[in-house]
Amino acid sequence: MTYRPMATPILKWAGGKRQLLDELYARFPAAYDPGEHAYHEPFLGSGALCFDHEPRRGTVNDRNPRLVNFYRQVRDRPEELIERCRTFPDPNDEPDPALAFTETDRKGRSIDAAYYQQRALFNRRPNGESFDPLDEAARLLYLNRTGFNGLYRENADGEFNVPIGRYVDPDWVRAEQVRGVSRVLRGLGEGAVHHGEYDYVLDVAEPGDLVYFDPPYEPMSPTADFAEYSAGGFDREDQLALLSVVETLADRDIHVVLSNSGVMYDPYVDAGLFVDRVGATRAINSDPDARGEVNEVIATTVPPEQRRGEDQRSLTDF
Repeated sequence: MTYRPMATPILKWAGGKRQLLDELYARFPAAYDPGEHAYHEPFLGSGALCFDHEPRRGTVNDRNPRLVNFYRQVRDRPEELIERCRTFPDPNDEPDPALAFTETDRKGRSIDAAYYQQRALFNRRPNGESFDPLDEAARLLYLNRTGFNGLYRENADGEFNVPIGRYVDPDWVRAEQVRGVSRVLRGLGEGAVHHGEYDYVLDVAEPGDLVYFDPPYEPMSPTADFAEYSAGGFDREDQLALLSVVETLADRDIHVVLSNSGVMYDPYVDAGLFVDRVGATRAINSDPDARGEVNEVIATTVPPEQRRGEDQRSLTDF
C-alpha cells in the first residue's frame, strides 16, 4: 500500500491551528462519524484542522473574497496554479518592464522590487479593475510566502499592504500542499466552498454534523488587534452574535467546537459551553515582541464523557 500524506495548509494565516490539532480532535464527539455526518468550517483561514481531518462531506467558508477565490482555484485548477507560481521572480528582483506598475504604484509611490510590483497587481480587485482569478490566487500565495512574517493585512480601501519579508530561498510554489488541499476540497463536493458570513451554516448543518468555529480572535488587549485580518473586523458584538448561533446549533443537536482568545472564557462558560484554556505559540504578529505563547481557549458543546478523547485523530486513507 502507498502512504498518502495528510494535507497541510498552503498559506500562513493568523491564528493557524496546527499546534492545537490534538486538543481539537480530543473534543470531537465520539458519535461523529465522517462517513455519515458532515463537517463545516465557517472561518476557514489556513484550514489546518479541515485539511488534516480530510472530511468526506461538508462545507468551508470565509469572509475574505480573495481567500475564497484562492481555494476555489486550488480546488479546480491546482496544476495551472502551480505552474503560474513557478513564473514569479525572486521578490528582490527588478520589476518586470513588461507588466504594469514598473516604476510607481497607483498612489505614485516608487516601486523598486518585483514584490511591490506583484503587490500592486494583486490589488486590482479592491480598485475595481479587471483581474484574472488564477493570477490573483497565484499572487496571493506568492505574497503570503514572501511578505513580512506571513502577514495578511488590508488597509481601509481593501488593499493588501504588507511589506516585503526577508527570507532565504522562500517556497511560493507549495506544489505538494496545493495538490493535497485540492484533493480535500474536491472531496467535499460541488458548492462546498462558500463566500459570506458564518451564519450560512444554520441553513446547511444537520443533526449529528460537526461545526468548527475559528473566528477572528477577541483581542487580549487594546493593542492586540487579531481582527485586522478580516475585512470589516470582528468586534465583541460579533463575538456574542456568533455565540447565539452556537446555541441555536446546539439546540438542533449539531456539535460545535470553537477556538478563541482567553478573554472569551467567561462568556463561553456563561453560555453553558465546556471551556478549557490552552497555550499555543504564535509566530505571526506585526510586533516581534508579541510573538510567543498566547492564552487561548477551546470551547465545545460536547460533554467530556461524550468526546472522542485523546490519541484518536482521524486516520488517513491508504
